[in-house]
Amino acid sequence: MKDKIVEMLNKGLSDLVSKTSSREIEEVRVKYLGKSGELTAILKDMKNYEPEQRKEIGAIVNSARKELEDKIAEYKAKFEQEEMDKKLKEDAIDVTMPAKNVRIGALNPITIVQNKIINIFKDLGFDIYDGPEIDFYEYNFDKLNIPADHPARESQDTFYIDDKRLLRSQTSTMQIRVMENSKPPIKMISTGKVYRGDELDASHSPIFYQLEALVIDKNVTLADLKGTLDYLAKSLFGSDVSIRMRPSFFPFTEPSVEVDITCSKCKGKGCPTCKNSGWVEILGAGMVNPKVLDNCGIDSKVYSGFALGIGIERVVLGLSEISDIRILVENDVRTLNQYK
Repeated sequence: MKDKIVEMLNKGLSDLVSKTSSREIEEVRVKYLGKSGELTAILKDMKNYEPEQRKEIGAIVNSARKELEDKIAEYKAKFEQEEMDKKLKEDAIDVTMPAKNVRIGALNPITIVQNKIINIFKDLGFDIYDGPEIDFYEYNFDKLNIPADHPARESQDTFYIDDKRLLRSQTSTMQIRVMENSKPPIKMISTGKVYRGDELDASHSPIFYQLEALVIDKNVTLADLKGTLDYLAKSLFGSDVSIRMRPSFFPFTEPSVEVDITCSKCKGKGCPTCKNSGWVEILGAGMVNPKVLDNCGIDSKVYSGFALGIGIERVVLGLSEISDIRILVENDVRTLNQYK
């Protein structure tokens, strides 16, 4: 048995010499020292020997095992170091080489225009408010003087969640919240996504962005609204732009107006964009209905105000060569890169 163990040890040491990687060294370890290894099998068989033989054979096996373990550790450390050096060399970074070009993202045109309008109003001293996209009927309809039989309340036009809540169809909900919780004078804007039951096409979307402005104070008149609209239009579209106010109707303003600007594409001469009229509608506005003021606890006999609401996508179309609002939400990098 002693000769067998020595032969096994020599064979194991010989096997190590022929190996070229840490993985192959591990295979040698398993072959001789693993749970089913050849030296391990001799130790498991010790119960079949006499006590004196066990002592002698056990000492020889343990000595062979220790010698083989040390040699395996030596070879394994050597190959692991070589493999590590090789990997470090392969992964080395040449710091003198030019860096790779990094593609920088671009803001969506909607965000660019939205930020531009916000900054225009900030320069005029307006405060900015944000609010929930899921809101209550009373803020979206009731307190805005929108009657129960108004078409805007129909389920095909509004996304209802339950018998009290909906996805807001206008950012005017924030105007109500501010009027309820603030005393005049009030100068505020609110902006964000709104939801309506429109089919998606080149000029409509069920999800779009609005920005609304509200001013409440003593002696606010339609002239103040016109001055604000004129400043907004010129700041957005250029000093040569003119505005036109047409009578209209909104339940929350009285009087109400639709606001047009001279077409930015043809400068008022007439083209397909403006349907040859020379004018393009950009927003709705008006003097705040006294009923809305009273609904919010503001004395309509003392205070007056104006409100306006503008669709961000509509302004984007007027400021760019984009003619289909679906392009704005496709996030095509080729489109976005044009507006860096």
